[in-house]
Amino acid sequence: MYKNVILFFAFYSLLMSSCTDDRDIKDSGNLVPKTVVEDPSLPTININGAKLHAQAFGHKDSTIIVILHGGPGGDFKYMLNCKSLADKGYRVVFYDQIGSGLSQRFPYEYYTKFEAEALNKVYYDELRGVINFYKQNAKQKVVILGDSWGGIMAVGYAGKYPNEIDGLIVGEPGGLKWADIETYVKNSIAFKFFGETLNDITFKDQIVSGKENQHEILDYQWGLTSAKNDIVGERTPDIGNNTVFYKNTRAGAVVYSAILANGEKYQVDFSAGIEQYKKKTLYIYSSENKSHTDSWAQKISSGIPNKELFKVQGVGHSGFFDQRNTWITITEPKVLQFLKSI
Repeated sequence: MYKNVILFFAFYSLLMSSCTDDRDIKDSGNLVPKTVVEDPSLPTININGAKLHAQAFGHKDSTIIVILHGGPGGDFKYMLNCKSLADKGYRVVFYDQIGSGLSQRFPYEYYTKFEAEALNKVYYDELRGVINFYKQNAKQKVVILGDSWGGIMAVGYAGKYPNEIDGLIVGEPGGLKWADIETYVKNSIAFKFFGETLNDITFKDQIVSGKENQHEILDYQWGLTSAKNDIVGERTPDIGNNTVFYKNTRAGAVVYSAILANGEKYQVDFSAGIEQYKKKTLYIYSSENKSHTDSWAQKISSGIPNKELFKVQGVGHSGFFDQRNTWITITEPKVLQFLKSI
C-alpha cells in the first residue's frame, strides 16, 4: 500500500504538471485517447445514430465474421489476432460497441432509458445494424465470434434472431442468466472487497474524480483498475504486429456501469430463445481459468443446442484469442475447422 501511495503521488505530480494553460485533464485527448467523435481520422461507421470505431478486413463478399469484444466497455484491440481469418478467405469485422473503446460516448440515461428493453433497443439493434452495414446480399453467411461479455451478447443475439446467423463461436461467457453472471464475477475477483486493492482504487478517487457523465475522467479511472487477474489466468495480450491497426485503448466506464445496473435490476437472461437457434456453436474455454471449470462450462452451455465444447490448454480467460502463439497453433485451426463445417 505504502509503495502504491508513493507511486500514485509521483504519477499525480506528473499529471498535474501537464495541466498548463494549454492542457487540462477535462479536455479531450489529454487524459485518454480521443474517440471517433473528436478524431475524424479514425475508421468509423454510423449505426443507429451512433459513431462506432470499426474496421473490416478480407473480401467484402466472403462469409462475414463479426468480432464482439469483452467488457462491457472494452475494445477490440486484444482480439486482433482474429484478423488472420481474413487471409483464410473470410470477411472479418471488428467494432467497438457503443460507449466502449474509441466509439462515441452517450450519457448514462441513454443506455438505461429503455429499461428492460435496453438490450434489444441498444445492443442487439446495434449489432444487427453492423451486420447489415457489411452484408452485401441475402445469401452471404454471417458468423458471430464473441469473447467473454461478447460471448454473452452473441448467445443473446442468436436467441433473439435465430435465423439470421449461420454460426456462433463463444469464448468463456461467464454466465447467461444474471444469477450465474453474478456468481462467476464473485468467484473471479482477485481481490477482497474492503481490502488493500480497493483502498488503492478509491484513494485516487479522492483527488481525480469525475461526475456521472464526465467520460474522459471516468474512463481514465476505470482503466486504472484493470489488472492482471491470477484467478482467471489472464495475461497481457500478445497481438504481434496487429498493434498497428489499433494503437490506443480506452475503457468505457459509463456504459459498463449502465449495463451492470440494468442487468441487476431486470435480472437479464441472455439465454432467452437460444433453444430456437439450431445451427452450430463452438464453445471455447481455457484450462487456466479457475472460475470457468469443466463443470461450469457444461452448466453455462447446457441450454445451447448443437454445440461443441473445446478446451484450450495452457492459457486463461481470453488467452485462446489474445495470445498469438495459442491463436496460431490451437484456436485458429479449430475455428477454421468449425467454419468449414457450417
